[in-house]
Amino acid sequence: MLDTKKLKLQDLTNILKDPAFKTNKNRSRLSKIYTSLFLIISDMLSTGISFILAILSQYFILDYSMNDVFANSMNIILLTLPIFNLFYYFGGLYPSYGKDQVTEFKAIIISSTIILSILGAVAAIALKPASIHPYIFLITAWFIINCITLPLRTLTKTLLSKKDWWGIPIMIIGAGRTGHKVTNTLNKQKLLGLKPVVIIDDDVDKWGYIEEVPVVGGLNIIPKISKKLNIKHAIIAMPKVPSADQLNIIRKNSAYFSNLTIIPDMFNSGIWTSTQDLGGVLGLEVQTKLLKRSSQIKKRIFDLVLTSILIVLTSPIQIIVAVLIKLDSKGNILFCQQRCGVSKKDFGMYKFRSMQIDAEDRLKEVLHNNKKLQEDFDKFHKIDNDPRLTRVGKFIRKYSLDELPQFFNVIKGDMSLIGPRAYLAWEVEKIKPTHPIFQVKPGVSGLWQVTDRSSTFEERLRIEEYYVRNWSFSLDCILVGKTIAAIIKGTGN
Repeated sequence: MLDTKKLKLQDLTNILKDPAFKTNKNRSRLSKIYTSLFLIISDMLSTGISFILAILSQYFILDYSMNDVFANSMNIILLTLPIFNLFYYFGGLYPSYGKDQVTEFKAIIISSTIILSILGAVAAIALKPASIHPYIFLITAWFIINCITLPLRTLTKTLLSKKDWWGIPIMIIGAGRTGHKVTNTLNKQKLLGLKPVVIIDDDVDKWGYIEEVPVVGGLNIIPKISKKLNIKHAIIAMPKVPSADQLNIIRKNSAYFSNLTIIPDMFNSGIWTSTQDLGGVLGLEVQTKLLKRSSQIKKRIFDLVLTSILIVLTSPIQIIVAVLIKLDSKGNILFCQQRCGVSKKDFGMYKFRSMQIDAEDRLKEVLHNNKKLQEDFDKFHKIDNDPRLTRVGKFIRKYSLDELPQFFNVIKGDMSLIGPRAYLAWEVEKIKPTHPIFQVKPGVSGLWQVTDRSSTFEERLRIEEYYVRNWSFSLDCILVGKTIAAIIKGTGN
C-alpha cells in the first residue's frame, strides 16, 4: 500500500499515469477515529482524576469521612464523564486536527463551566443541600479540570504524532515564498495534525521538493490528485496572485475539498487579522486585543491575584537562592537593571544577580577576541556558555530562578506576568517606535520565551507582536503553564 504521507515525485508520476490507481480512502477516516478514541480516553482520565482530587480535598480539608464522600460523589462521576466527552465533541475537540491550544482551552473551559453549573443547579433544586460543601466540590473539580485536561491532551497528541497514521493529508497550492513558509510551519507544528503531502504550482522552475514535500503542476491536475489521494483539505498560498485569478482557482476546485484555506495578501505585512461578516461582505479586522482597556483590566486582576500566590509559594526558594548567591561570590544579592516599559519609559527590573561584578568588561573582552561569537551576539542578543555567569548564576539561569524577584515588579505595576520581553536601551534603538510592544507592559515570561528562544531578534519581535494583537485570557493561562513546565525541565536559559 502506497504511503501518502511520504510521497515522491516518481510516486505522483505513476499515480497520474495509472487510471486504475485508488488510494486507501479509509486511512484518513481511521486516523480520525484512532485520534478521537485516544483523546476521549485522555479526557475521561483527566475528568476522573479531577473529580477524585476534588473528593479528597473534602476529606482532608473539610474533614468529611471517606465513606460519606465517596458515597455522595462516585455516582456523579460515573454519570458525568460521558457528558464531558459529548460537550467536547460539539466543541470540535475530536479529533481536533487543525485546532490550536488556545481554541482547545476555550472549548474546555466553556464545556466544564456549563456542565458543572448545571450540576450545581440540580443540586440546589433537587438535593437542597444544607451546606456549601457540594458547591466547593464542584468549584474544586472545575479548577482542576481546566488545569490538567489540556496538558494531558497535549501529551497524548505528542505521543500519537509519532505514529504513521497520525494526521490528515493537506495539499498546498502555490510553491512560492508563502507556500514554503506554510509547509515549514505545518511540519514544525506536528500537533496540529495537518500534513503537507503535495504542493501544486504552474511554474515549472519550482517543481521538485520543498522540505521533502513534492512540488508538481500545473493547477489543472488538482482535481485528479485530490481524488486519487483522497485529500480533503487544501491551502491556497498565492497571496501575490491577482484576486480574480485566485477566485477562479477557488471556483474551479472548491468542490474537491471540504476545507479550503486562503492565505491573504497581507501575509508578509506582519499584521494579523480575523474575518468579519459585514452583512454579506467579507472584512479583515486588524486586531490589537491587548490595547483594549477591558483587556488590560482583566490582565491586571489576573496578575495581582496569581502573582500574590506565587510570591507566597516561592518565598522559601527565594530565600535559599539569596543565601547561595551571598556565599558564592562578591556583590549584591539583587541586581536592578534599567529596562524599557510602557510608552518607552524606563523602570528598574529586579533580578537575582547571576553574573560577576565585572560582567560587562568580561563580555567586551570575549566578544573582541571571537568574531563568530560577536556575530551570534549581534544576531540573537545572547551567547551560550556565558563567561560572565557565576557558579550559582549558571544554575539559577538554567531554571529561571533569577527572574523570581520580578514578581515584585508585577505588584508595583511595572510589569505583567506574561508579556513582551523587557528590552534594554540599546535594543530599543533597533525597534520601530510604532511597534505595539511599547504600548503594553513587558512580561516576566512571554510567548517568545516558551516557544522559540533560538529565533533571531527580528523573528522575536514578530512573535511578540502576534501576542499583543492576539492576546486572550486563555493564551495567558497556557503560557503560564508552559513557563512552569520550562522551569521544571530547565530550558529557561
